[in-house]
Amino acid sequence: MVARRTPKSKGAKMTKLDTLKTAAAAGDWQKAFSIAARFPRLGAHRNAILDAHLAYTNPRFMTQIGRDVNACIEAGKLALIAAYGLDTVKH
Repeated sequence: MVARRTPKSKGAKMTKLDTLKTAAAAGDWQKAFSIAARFPRLGAHRNAILDAHLAYTNPRFMTQIGRDVNACIEAGKLALIAAYGLDTVKH
């Protein structure tokens, strides 16, 4: 993934965390989960974030194993908000 420059920062590159926060703020949760799922250390929120990513990428499998896709996504949103201090996000 190539870091992108933001209009505010002259020459500074956007980190993956900045990209994740921007995606979450815009309401693009699929992109936010896709980025977060590749982070090596997710801590206590790991399972919720990975389940939400899986719910977006393979919802039929989640249904087959008896998981509610929408509940997994909502739990993942709450986990991302708690893990990365996302305060102004669209649900």
